[in-house]
Amino acid sequence: MEDYFTPASDEHIARQKDKARDLRGSQWWKNRRGEGLCHYCGASVPPRLLTMDHVVPLARGGYTEKGNVVPCCKDCNSAKRNLLPIEWEEQRARLRVK
Repeated sequence: MEDYFTPASDEHIARQKDKARDLRGSQWWKNRRGEGLCHYCGASVPPRLLTMDHVVPLARGGYTEKGNVVPCCKDCNSAKRNLLPIEWEEQRARLRVK
């Protein structure tokens, strides 16, 4: 799939990744991850295996803010890539139909 958006600058992505590192150490994130549920598929996952996903991806100009990050399993995070949730759901629906 080709990019159909203008990617964010490398500087933006680096700055937001630094913020993500800091946020991962916060009690807020530990509480979110501690629930042990993937935001996307709802699977019960050991908290240490949950990853931080940016709902609006950094590559698309998203920010590392509490309202834009969710805990999710590695499979969902890898599959979602740089898609918005609605785009990812549409892609998954097309795959289920085939």
